Amino acid sequence: MEWSPVEEDVRNAPAVFYTKKDGEGGEEETKFDPGYEPDWAVISTVKQERRQEHPPVREKGQWGSFSLPLSELYSLRRARFSLGRNFLVLTTRGGDPLPPLHFQRGGARELLKAMQRYIRLAPSPMDGRLFLAYPHDSGALSQSFDELHLFDDTSADLVSRFIQDPYATTFGGFSKVTNFFRGALPHTHQESPFSNRSPQDAHCPHPADEEPGFELITCGAELGPRPQVKRGKPLDNWDQFLDPEGRVTDPQKVKELVFRGGIVPSLRREVWKFLLGFYPWNSTTKEREDILRVKTDEYFRMKVQWKSVSEEQEMRNSLFRGYRSLIERDVNRTDRHNSFFSGNENPGLALLHDVLMTYCMYNFDLGYVQGMSDLLSPLLFVTQNEVESFWCLTGFMDLVHQNFEESQEAMKQQLLQLSVLLRALDPELCDYLDSQDSGSLCFCFRWLLIWFKREFSFEDILSLWEVLWTRLPCENFHLLMASSILESQKEELIGSNHDFNSILKHINELTMKLDLQSILCGAEAIYLQLTHCKELPLKVQEVLGLRVPCSSSEESPDSEPKETDTLLAQSEARGASSCQPFNGQTPQRTPPTYP
Repeated sequence: MEWSPVEEDVRNAPAVFYTKKDGEGGEEETKFDPGYEPDWAVISTVKQERRQEHPPVREKGQWGSFSLPLSELYSLRRARFSLGRNFLVLTTRGGDPLPPLHFQRGGARELLKAMQRYIRLAPSPMDGRLFLAYPHDSGALSQSFDELHLFDDTSADLVSRFIQDPYATTFGGFSKVTNFFRGALPHTHQESPFSNRSPQDAHCPHPADEEPGFELITCGAELGPRPQVKRGKPLDNWDQFLDPEGRVTDPQKVKELVFRGGIVPSLRREVWKFLLGFYPWNSTTKEREDILRVKTDEYFRMKVQWKSVSEEQEMRNSLFRGYRSLIERDVNRTDRHNSFFSGNENPGLALLHDVLMTYCMYNFDLGYVQGMSDLLSPLLFVTQNEVESFWCLTGFMDLVHQNFEESQEAMKQQLLQLSVLLRALDPELCDYLDSQDSGSLCFCFRWLLIWFKREFSFEDILSLWEVLWTRLPCENFHLLMASSILESQKEELIGSNHDFNSILKHINELTMKLDLQSILCGAEAIYLQLTHCKELPLKVQEVLGLRVPCSSSEESPDSEPKETDTLLAQSEARGASSCQPFNGQTPQRTPPTYP
C-alpha cells in the first residue's frame, strides 16, 4: 500500500494507491475500478525492489509519502465522522504510528474490499471497528483448526454419531471453537500494538474512541435546525383551476395544494385521473371525453382476450394459469374489511379480479406479482369504475413497476438510498441497527414495495398516495417518509435494546399505529433540513434529486438538475408560508422551494 499527498486545484487531499506485489517483485495484473473517482485507486505497476525500511517517522507535524507491505500490516481501525465520512488508522506489526487516512469523497468500503483479495481482515472480538490482518494461507488455516481437535473421534464413530444426532455432534464440536477463542482473547488484547506504550504513560490509558498520535478533527457537515412544518387545507375547489374549455390552468399549483393538504373525497375521482396520467393536464373537456371512449374500447379488447381463453388452452399455458391462480388467491384477502370488498359474491371482488387479469394482458412481461392487488383496491374504491381504475393502475405502475421486477434491483437500490438518508440524519441510529445486523433495513421492504399500504388505515392511504403522486418535493419523498418513521422509533429501538428479531417484530407491529399527518410533517421537515445543509454529501443530494449522478468525467460534481428546480421552484413568499425561518441563517445553496 502506498500513500502520498495529491495536489488539487482547491485543496490538498491525501490519496491512497493500492496494489499487490508478487513474490518476485513483478507487476499487478488485476485492476480494480470503483466506478467513480474516490480518494484512492488501484495502480497496475510497482517498483521492482521491495522496500525493507520501517514506516516513515513523523517530522514537523507533516507526513510524506510512505509504503507499507501488506505483510507488515497488523490491524486497521475504521472510524467515521458525522454524515458517514470515513477515515482509517493503520497499525504495523511493530506498533509504529501511521497517519490517519481520510476519505473525503468516499471509497473506504471499496478499499477494504480490495484489500481482502490479498489479506484476510477479521473483526476484533473486542472492538467491532478494529480489523486484524492475516495472510491468505489455507494451509495455516487448516492446521489451526486441526489443532482445535473439533472432532477427536474416529471417522467411523463420527459418522455414526452424526447420523444419530447431527445437532449435538456438530455443535459439540464447534463449542470447542468458543472455548479456544475465550482463552485466547486476553492474550490477544495484551499483544495488541495499541498497548505498546512507554512506562510513564502506562497509568494514562487512551480513551476508547481516541486514536494515539494524531488530533481528532471534525470534518462532517452540520445539518442545522429542523424546521417546524404544518399541513395545509385540502384541495376543495376544482372549478377555479379550469378555463372555459376545461383545461387545467395551473397544474403546478394544483400539485402544491394536493401535496400540502390532499384532496377532499368528493374531488378525488376527478383529480386522481390527472395525477396518474389518465388525462393530460392541458386536455379540454371534449378531448377527455374522446380519451375515455378510446380507452374504454382498448380496455375491453384486452379483457376479451383473456376471457376467450378456453380451459384446454389454459392447461397448455402455465404462465397464464399461474397468474390467474395468484390473482384469485390475493383478491380473496385484499381489503376485505372495506365494505366495497367485504362479503361473499361481492361485485367489488369481481371487478378487482377482472382488472388485474386484464393488466396481465396489457403487460404480459410483468404479469401479476403479489402486492399489485393492494395498489388497485384504493383506485377501484375511489373511481367506482372498472375502466378508469385500470388506466389509473397503469399510471401508478409506471411509477412503481420496478418494485415488482424479479431481479429486485430497484428495491435494493431504494433500501440503499434509505440507508444513505438515515446515516446522514442519525448516525447513532444507523450504528445501532448495524450492531444488530439490521443495517440493511430489510424490515422496510414492505413499506417501499407497496408504498406503506399495510402500515396505515385505508383512508390514510388515500391521503398519502395522492401526496406521493405529486412527486413533490422530490421523487423519493417516500424514502423521507420511511426516514421519518424510523426516527420516530429511535428511542424505542435503542432504549429497549432490541435485537434483530425484536426490531423486525416491533416494526411489523407499527401497522395502524402511526399518525400520518405527523409522519408527513416530519418527512417534509427532513427534506427542508437536508436541502439547507451547506455541505450536503453528494450521495444525499442524488437521493433528493438535487444532483444528477455524473455519467462522465466532464460533468461537474456540484451540478444540479434543472428538472427538479423547474418542478419545485416557486416564489419565496409561498415557501415562507409553509415553514418557520431557519433562525436567520442563509444557506450556501438555495434549495427548491414550494408552498
